[in-house]
Amino acid sequence: MKAQNTEIPQRDGLRAARILLVVGGGVSAYKSLELTRRLKERGAEVRVILTAAATRFATPLSFAAVGAAPAQEDLFDAPADGGSAQNVMSHIDLARFGDMVIVAPATADLLARMATGLASDLATATLLASDKPLLLAPAMNPHMWNHPATRRNLARLQSDGALPVGPNQGDTACGEAGIGRMAEVEEILQAAADLLSGDMLLAGLRALVTSGPTVEAIDALRFISNRASGRQGHAIAAELARAGAHVTLVHGPCARNVPPSVRGIAVQSAQDMLDACEAALPVDVAVMAAAVGDWRASNGGTSGKMRKDGTGAMTLDLVETPDILKTLSRRKRKRPSLVLGFAVEEGTQREILARARAKRKRKGCDWIAANAIEAMGNEESRLWLLTSANDKGEEFSGAKTAIARALVRRIAEHMIARAKR
Repeated sequence: MKAQNTEIPQRDGLRAARILLVVGGGVSAYKSLELTRRLKERGAEVRVILTAAATRFATPLSFAAVGAAPAQEDLFDAPADGGSAQNVMSHIDLARFGDMVIVAPATADLLARMATGLASDLATATLLASDKPLLLAPAMNPHMWNHPATRRNLARLQSDGALPVGPNQGDTACGEAGIGRMAEVEEILQAAADLLSGDMLLAGLRALVTSGPTVEAIDALRFISNRASGRQGHAIAAELARAGAHVTLVHGPCARNVPPSVRGIAVQSAQDMLDACEAALPVDVAVMAAAVGDWRASNGGTSGKMRKDGTGAMTLDLVETPDILKTLSRRKRKRPSLVLGFAVEEGTQREILARARAKRKRKGCDWIAANAIEAMGNEESRLWLLTSANDKGEEFSGAKTAIARALVRRIAEHMIARAKR
């Protein structure tokens, strides 16, 4: 089949919406100007609160220039709609305004103050008084993002109902690279539209995702593994969570952070991964995206270091690892309603699809996603989704994040149709 567009069409959730935008004090504040302009283009009404630090990066006049109501900074400013400060405090007026609140950038400092319930300025007082849906766009130095305190603060806010979008990986303003860049404006717009449209298509469902490689010990220093990066599996876990699912991500060793709102379980071997998956059951959807190693040393890996013996050769006895996809697909009890397997194959498209069809039948999974071995470890991919309704394969190509979004959309469509039967 012809390649499909992996981008989800934008919906009209922002049209006529009233948005309160809280801008934290970070370099990414310049993106909030573009966010404001784009919200206005989509038909939203926008009010802006700037923290004191945010005014160092963007001025109230700048936001007025792109169509927002006059930005407010002071806790005792008069309400932007002209109301009387004697009759209603400005933070209460703002907290009652509109349909949702977006915090962008959500700096480490602002997240910490929100998580502890501080109300020391207009921004935090308004956030504390608000009962509107809350979207957070974190942005900070990668080390600040990875600090346990930041992760605890975000987890607390998520448990209170906040929805994060990003941060992304890349170069940051401080000159360091890593995860900490504020999500792109288009991503924030899409997340806001989804939140306002109630587009939580998998709300309440439980999902299990495997990601990354597995590692099988040879000795105390050496192991058998593969080049899987975890990009595709982690992206799928993030999109499932964004669609409202309760997600458990079982992942092998990889340099990727567990996405926000996702429960992560780190494992090493194929047996570890199988044990963690079975412990996570029951779930409604299982996406087996991990590149599980097929072989392990028969002795389970020696405790010491294997050394050269001068013969110029060494024999390593291998045995098969547990078949996780087949085990979950053929369970009699607690089998997920939908099991999606992955097949990394080589050869022509015809050969890849033929092997994927055979694997789906052999393993007993409902769907299988087949992709070329060249995609392993790369930012982009090309894969074909084979289902019982379409064993010729629906093709997706592009960034793995976009592919993840499209796959989750297909999963949601399937689960909704299944619930109606």
